[in-house]
Amino acid sequence: MRAIALALIACTFVQSALAAAVGPEIDPGASLGVVQNWIYNYRTKPDYAHVPAAVRVLFHSQTFKEPENSGIYLGFIAGAISSNPAKAEQLVNSFFPVPPEEEWVIVRAIAYSGLPDWRNLMRKVAPKMPGRRVMIDGYLSGAQPTLMDIPLEEAKPGMMDKLRGTLTQNPFKKEERKLDTRISYATHQDLLDILWGYYFATGSRVPIQRIVQMLPWSKSRDTVDKLTIGSMARYTLASYSVRDASLRDYLRDELARQSGPVKEPLREVVEAADTVQLGAVRKDAVAAVEELKTRGSDARRNMDFWGQLGVGALALGCVSAAALGQVAVGIPCVIGGSASQGLLSFWEKQQ
Repeated sequence: MRAIALALIACTFVQSALAAAVGPEIDPGASLGVVQNWIYNYRTKPDYAHVPAAVRVLFHSQTFKEPENSGIYLGFIAGAISSNPAKAEQLVNSFFPVPPEEEWVIVRAIAYSGLPDWRNLMRKVAPKMPGRRVMIDGYLSGAQPTLMDIPLEEAKPGMMDKLRGTLTQNPFKKEERKLDTRISYATHQDLLDILWGYYFATGSRVPIQRIVQMLPWSKSRDTVDKLTIGSMARYTLASYSVRDASLRDYLRDELARQSGPVKEPLREVVEAADTVQLGAVRKDAVAAVEELKTRGSDARRNMDFWGQLGVGALALGCVSAAALGQVAVGIPCVIGGSASQGLLSFWEKQQ
């Protein structure tokens, strides 16, 4: 009887310690590291009950202050919402109150969740976020795409489209510069991080399939964006496959099914993961960047092209920087602009 009582006391202590580890009441700097490690291991040991506490830590730690560097966490929240449809509304309500300037996270996480009934959920929580009405309406109307509806890259105009534009435009009219708000995986590196976060929350192969589709860009010499994102896709797949046997097995099976431009970089990923030769993948990426730096893109071979891009345009997101060894633990993440590194400057420091 005494042994049972002691066991119950010990169990209660462990549960209390776990709750404190992801609770918002402890130091934000310390708790964030715990939550990062917890997120990375979540797919192998789901702990749905502690998701609200973990998310509150993320908000309390100002993780979403810079949207471009918070993709991993946004993806995790979206995946957590999708993982239990019956409790999705309860989970989302548990996140509130949310700072008004960060309500966009909840809106986007719902839209990116992939729930069959995500629109109805969005309408139910919309009254809690009146300041995000425009964003909410954008997703509900389809003007803003959901995560899996975002195209890999924007379709390029064909020869006839270009000719039509040439014949119909006034050659003397000054072209107005417009802000390009179109979104694609080829131009928004944070989407790669969001896919990884979604995977960590669900273990789903759907985001992995999307990442695999980006692998041919690791051989691209057309644009810096595509080379950057493709290289990050290849490196993160290899890096996490080293520590995730089920992912490694899946990619090996996928290799037998793939062909064309995907097959070669995927073979490199599988080989690097099997032999733990991540350095070779990074070295190849460095060489590709150096070549592009020296020669310019295939489309515009001149140094102005590289110079105009600037290091800031290549800022690494959370998982990407982590996978390259910026932080050594679990699911490492870079928070804030001061910690974020440009891809070129970071890789140069590795040499």
